[in-house]
Amino acid sequence: MFAPPYVAAEQFEVQLREQGAVVIEPGSLPLALGRQLAGLDELPAFWSDLPPDAYLRDGGRYRFRRHGCFVAEGQVLTQAPHRAHWQPLDYNALHGGIERWFEPLADEMLVLPVWHQLMLGLADVASRLKGERPWFIEAHQFRIDTTDGIGRPTPEGAHRDGVDFVAVFLIDRQGIKGGESRVFDAQGPNGQRFTMTRPWTLLLLDDERVIHETTPIQPSAEHGHRDTLVVTLRAGGFQAI
Repeated sequence: MFAPPYVAAEQFEVQLREQGAVVIEPGSLPLALGRQLAGLDELPAFWSDLPPDAYLRDGGRYRFRRHGCFVAEGQVLTQAPHRAHWQPLDYNALHGGIERWFEPLADEMLVLPVWHQLMLGLADVASRLKGERPWFIEAHQFRIDTTDGIGRPTPEGAHRDGVDFVAVFLIDRQGIKGGESRVFDAQGPNGQRFTMTRPWTLLLLDDERVIHETTPIQPSAEHGHRDTLVVTLRAGGFQAI
């Protein structure tokens, strides 16, 4: 496995501007987001009861998820009414063009102060890089498991999401091999590959400049799974038909 190319918290915005992608190690996360983030250890428990993803078009049964939407404006995070997740076919050839109604994020998780700190910290980064404005946030809890042998974190392949920024937090990784993150320039041949193994590693992407994917996982022990929190930030509104 290739180790993540961690960047110091003081330098990550420079690299994100110059290269469109950056990996932040867990210990640097509070400084990078400018938040205390006390209580992060309370969040992983909410990955234990994710319902199955009923929209997988490859016939798989390996993905479980919940979804929620928010608006960050200044230092205020507001939960938006529950809505379908929608992407155009241009960005998701496999699952685009359909409204996907996933089960909502647990209310018990959303009242935790650390949840607000995470979302507002990401919005602060987005505003520093692209200007102060409201940010329309979609948050996805994912569990990819290996019950059927192979799990695919990105069955659509290398892609963009049609937003401004994508944040991928590794929550947990147990009993698996594979799951390599790959990031490529959207307009050129350059790219990098690495495997996130430490909980709360953050991969932060400028979605206009890079495409990304994660390779399939296979079991190395019973009950193998990979848990992530994927957060997208978009200016101007949520994606909709």
